[in-house]
Amino acid sequence: MALYEHVFLARQDLAQAQVDALAATATQIVETGGGKIVKTETWGLRSLAYRIAKNRKAHYVMLEFDAPGAVVAELERQTQINEDVIRYMTIKVDGHEAGPSAMMRRNESRERERAERGERPRRDRDDFTPMAA
Repeated sequence: MALYEHVFLARQDLAQAQVDALAATATQIVETGGGKIVKTETWGLRSLAYRIAKNRKAHYVMLEFDAPGAVVAELERQTQINEDVIRYMTIKVDGHEAGPSAMMRRNESRERERAERGERPRRDRDDFTPMAA
C-alpha cells in the first residue's frame, strides 16, 4: 500500500460539525477500502487567494493515510460528487511527516507570538455570541 495526503476545502458557510462530518466520511471511505488513516488535521477557516464558487474563505482539512490505489480513486470520486467541497487534492508521498504539519506549527507559533505581545486570542465569527440587550 502507498502513502497519501488528501486535502480538501469545504464551503465557508458550513459549521465546524459539518466539516468534521465530511472528514469522518472520508475516513470511512479509506477504512472501508482497506486503508488506514494515519492523521487528520483541521486547519480551520482560512482566506482563499481568489474566489472559488463565490467563496472568499474555506475550511481546510488534511488526511494522511495508507491505502491501495483503488481507495484513492473512490475517495476522489466521492469528494467530487459532494457539493460542500469546493476543491480537493490527493498526492502520493514517500513518507508521512512526524508530529504536526507545517500549517499547524505555523498556527501555533502565531498564537504564541500574540500571547507574548499580550494580545487577546483571536476568535472566529462562529464563536461570537451577541449579548442580550
